[in-house]
Parts: sequence; C-alpha cells; structure tokens
Amino acid sequence: MSKIFTRMGDGSPLEMTESELRQDLEDGVAEAVEKAEVPPLSSDEIQYLVDLFKREDRIVGVEPGKEIVLSYDAATLKIKRHSLFEDRVNCLAIYERLLGADTLELCHVDYSYKPLKPIISYEQATMEQALAATHSPMFYGAMPNLGLYTQPDGPFPNPMELLPMGKIKEGRESYDRMVESAVEDICFIAEAMHESGADGINLDTVGASGDPDFKASLMATERIRAKFPDYGIEMGMAGEFVLGMHGEMFHDGTRLAGLYPRDQLRLAEKAGVSIFGPVVNTNANESVPWNLARTIAIIKPCSEEARIPIHANMGMGVGAVPVTDYPPVDVVSRASKAMVELCRLDGL
Repeated sequence: MSKIFTRMGDGSPLEMTESELRQDLEDGVAEAVEKAEVPPLSSDEIQYLVDLFKREDRIVGVEPGKEIVLSYDAATLKIKRHSLFEDRVNCLAIYERLLGADTLELCHVDYSYKPLKPIISYEQATMEQALAATHSPMFYGAMPNLGLYTQPDGPFPNPMELLPMGKIKEGRESYDRMVESAVEDICFIAEAMHESGADGINLDTVGASGDPDFKASLMATERIRAKFPDYGIEMGMAGEFVLGMHGEMFHDGTRLAGLYPRDQLRLAEKAGVSIFGPVVNTNANESVPWNLARTIAIIKPCSEEARIPIHANMGMGVGAVPVTDYPPVDVVSRASKAMVELCRLDGL
C-alpha cells in the first residue's frame, strides 16, 4: 500500500497509510469534542482532509475567489529575526510591497504595553512616518503581559510566590490590582496611537498570564470602544483555553478560567473587538493531520457563530502548524487551505 507523506507536530517527516491518516484525523476530532465540547466534523469534512493530505503537490492553495485577508502580529520584529536589520518603517514597506501583506502592524521590541508608556512620544513619531510610507491599514500592537507588573520589576507582589505559601486571598488581590494597572496602560497607548492616525490597535497573546490577562484585555477593549467607536481593535489569544491563574475572575457574569475559543469570542465580541484571533495549540507529539482535524473542530463553531471577522492564529506552534522556527510549507499550506475552506474564515 502506498504511503502518504506528512509531518509530526514538531515538523519531522512522517509517512502514513490512508487508514492511519484517517484514524489520526478521527482521533484529533474526538479529542476536540471531549475537551472543547464542540460538534464533531462530518464524514464529508473528514474525507476532504484525507484527500487534501493525499495530494502529491508540495504546496496547495485555495480556489480562486476563496482568498482571504492576512493580518500580522509583530511584523517589524520578525523581519529582524532573519538578520535583515532594516528600520521599522522599511520593515513594514517590505511586508506590504514584497510580501503582499493586507494589514500592517508597528510594534516595539519589548512588545508589551507597560514598557511603552515612557517612550510613547517616540512611537507616535514612528507611527506617523510609517503611515506616510505605506498604504495598508496600520495597527499598533503589543501584549497585555501581566507578568511585567509583578515584583521585583513591577509594583505588585507576585501571585506565583504568594500562592505556594497558601496566601490565596493576597494572590488574587494582587491580580486584581494588576488588571487595573494594565487596563490604564493599554488605554493610554491606544489613545496615543489613535491621535497619531493608527487604524487600530492589536491586543496580542491575550491570556498568556491567564484569566487576569484576559480580563484586562476585555476591560480595556470596552473603554477604547466607548471612546473611539470606529477604532479597529484586534484581539489575538495566547492559547486555546484560558488558564485559571486567579480562578475566580468573572467578566459580564462569565467565569473566565477554562474558556475555549467559542466562549472567548462571545465575550470579545460583546466588549467591542473588531477582529478576533482564536488559537489552538499544536501538539508536537501528534501528527499534523491529528492537530489539523482537532484545530478545525474547535475553530469551526467559533467562525460559524461570529458576527465579527475571525482571523485564526496560524504560525509556529498554533493552528496545526509545526513547532519549529521555520515551519515546512507543505503542511503549512495544507493547514491554511483546510482552515479557510472548512472553517469559512475571514482571515489568517
């Protein structure tokens, strides 16, 4: 029996029979159904994925007319990773004119809102230069990153030090104070960038510090939306479910800990987010077909319910893309095509 070439979640080559491929796809869906409580994929959708992985083309793509918008986070930093030491404005021009980016994002190397406050006037000037040199919609992006608010670098006691000592109440109180401070910082940067002409702001890697991180992002979004009704607000998540670092943090009557993409979307949409970026983490110990089937099963209900554009996160370690610095194009293109055509995404 002929073998089908694919890869593991770490990018290493893998050959499978058609029956092994189908089994991995079904197992990935079963995992999503159990963990995220989503409907299973249909037999036709499973067959679509089987046929997709059986194709011998090295690179695949969507049919004409099914193209989608591509948005990017930390674009100016990623150019520098390849040892192209251009200034940030030139980096954005490269993304737009050479890589065909549909949206652009200016960011600072720290990529967190807290350290941006002292240098915001410099960032405003760079934003104005970038807008003058490009045409695509321009976001300014950074992470809420509540980890920066803990001592010794930040002003508040570190809950990760308090909790092991049994100081649960003190740890949660510290998180509450961090949320308030992070909201002020995010709104300060958002307002400054709005003054400089930015088309929107990106809250990236939301939830990296768990439910307080998500709470701060939702509260900041509500305040920004109330002040700037037409401002673009993109929210990209850090993981497929919200970690309960606080555990008893609620927003709009919903407990944040443990939420999967569909429930994350509902809160983000109500808060005023313009573009939502759900995440499903890649399991490096499973095959790409297993990861892709699981990802589609989790994201599909999210995109079906959404009233705002869904730009699923697909990159190193998320969206069934292998956990490696340079993900192989054969599986990246298959994952992208399947996500677009089965989940009916608005963007990636």
